[in-house]
Amino acid sequence: MTVRGWIRIFFTLLFLGVLFIPEAMGETRESSVKIVPPETMARIYGEVKTPYKYGIVLKGADGTKIDCPSVFRHSGKWYMMYIVFNSTGYETMLAESDDLLSWRVLGTILSQGSGGWDDMQAAGYVALQDYTWGGSYELTRYDGKFWLSYLGGALKGYETDPLAIGLAWTRKPAEAAAWHRLAENPVLHPGQSGTRWWETITLYKSTVIRDSGKTLGSPFVMYYNGKARDAERIGMAVSDDMVHWRRYGAEPVIDNGAGISGDPQITRIGDVWVMFYFGAFWRPKAFDTFACSNDLVHWTKWTGPDLVAPTEQWDEQYAHKPWVIKHDGVVYHFYCAVGTEGRVIALATSKDMGKSPLTP
Repeated sequence: MTVRGWIRIFFTLLFLGVLFIPEAMGETRESSVKIVPPETMARIYGEVKTPYKYGIVLKGADGTKIDCPSVFRHSGKWYMMYIVFNSTGYETMLAESDDLLSWRVLGTILSQGSGGWDDMQAAGYVALQDYTWGGSYELTRYDGKFWLSYLGGALKGYETDPLAIGLAWTRKPAEAAAWHRLAENPVLHPGQSGTRWWETITLYKSTVIRDSGKTLGSPFVMYYNGKARDAERIGMAVSDDMVHWRRYGAEPVIDNGAGISGDPQITRIGDVWVMFYFGAFWRPKAFDTFACSNDLVHWTKWTGPDLVAPTEQWDEQYAHKPWVIKHDGVVYHFYCAVGTEGRVIALATSKDMGKSPLTP
């Protein structure tokens, strides 16, 4: 081949490189944002796993079903917001602890009987918590108030459709007193315009974080599971003021194709966002797992061992609905256990803490 021919080939390859290499590099950068690599997922699993089941930490009075723990710290004590099913619907209660192991019931903070859209269902979950892994786990204020989000509905029964999402606030989150419900409630419901295909029947448990960096353009981000006829999936909404909410994206962020994916909790481990959530019926029974994200939108699901799963008589049916924190070097994984003791709140840990006196 002549020198002129080699020069022609060189400039052709150079042109192709200029044209296509940046695009390929862009795809690589985009993939690194959307997909959390396996080694990071494995590292996170090693950090959050809780192989030791301490057992039952809270039971409902007279066999009442209790559910959905969310744990926070305030003025040097630990508090658990949890929900009670009293045969006609949900209410929300508060308990306190000095050591995360022994819990004392304080009383009710969201009751039935509003007379409105949430007359028979009022199931609350903490909002705007310090989500830093190993952090304070304090609730933070917005507009001078502490906040919770809640599942609400007007009809009697166990999670009778339709259900929607409301917000409530207080200035004293450690007191067993009624929280103030927003007049604008429900802030999200399945009958709104813009409701997405996967949330057309009911909206379930929600969690709200404050993203000071406004990664998605707004400081408040909500994750919740919604139901269509075939499954429950987890999606997002955002807000600038905690009152007016906009659905974010057309698709769910967690979708396992069948059964239930629900009850998300968000934490931040180093530079990785972690979502704890539960799965049910796309594999047998119900269990807790997690997903990771670099941008709050694209989540990589963990496919390894469950964080908790049914192994004991008292959680033989369901071990699900996680709230996971790290304190003084120990990971505490609170969850709803369903088995021989009814529906109760249980705990698994990263360190052997012995056995709960409430566990048979």
